[in-house]
Amino acid sequence: MPTANAQDPSRFEKDVWELTMKYDSVWDRTRETIVFTGSSSIRFWDTLQEVFPDQQIINTGFGGSQATDLLEYLDELVLQYKPKKVFIYEGDNDINDKKSPRKVIRHTIELVERIKKDGSALTVVLISTKPSIARWHLRRKYKRLNRKILKLCQSDPFLVYANIWDPMMSNNKLRKDLFIEDGLHMNTAGYEIWFNVIKKYIDQYP
Repeated sequence: MPTANAQDPSRFEKDVWELTMKYDSVWDRTRETIVFTGSSSIRFWDTLQEVFPDQQIINTGFGGSQATDLLEYLDELVLQYKPKKVFIYEGDNDINDKKSPRKVIRHTIELVERIKKDGSALTVVLISTKPSIARWHLRRKYKRLNRKILKLCQSDPFLVYANIWDPMMSNNKLRKDLFIEDGLHMNTAGYEIWFNVIKKYIDQYP
């Protein structure tokens, strides 16, 4: 049950319901499925099915979410689709909410263990946190979290690390042209970088 605090997952009940209703009518149970989930960087990637036309893509990103929120709704947003592959982007909001990288990685491990237990996904791709203008002051914590995510993936053949941090940088400086006005969310150029990183994980892994 969700706890009554500032991070109460029940605040996402309407978002989750709308997502499940959206895919209830279009999801083809007879086809292999790839699920992308996580916070707003996934939710706003509304061209996922278009850029991966040969795959059945389910996008259950929900803006503002943290790893604990995804844990709460993992059945509805991921497991019910019996995906062959899951892409997860969480940690961005967690760090901004003053959670330590150690705590975030602990919740990430819980996510992975639940997906493993379900047994349908062959691969889980953990997308590194991204750099951004709005949260550049937190870059050291994000980089520390990314190192922990990489280490976790290196210890488990079930996991793959997708590094989107480095391609969004140029000569150790953040590419500010990749963001919309809020300095946090990405424009088309930002998502083009994500696509170029992610595409190899669509085809190269089971």
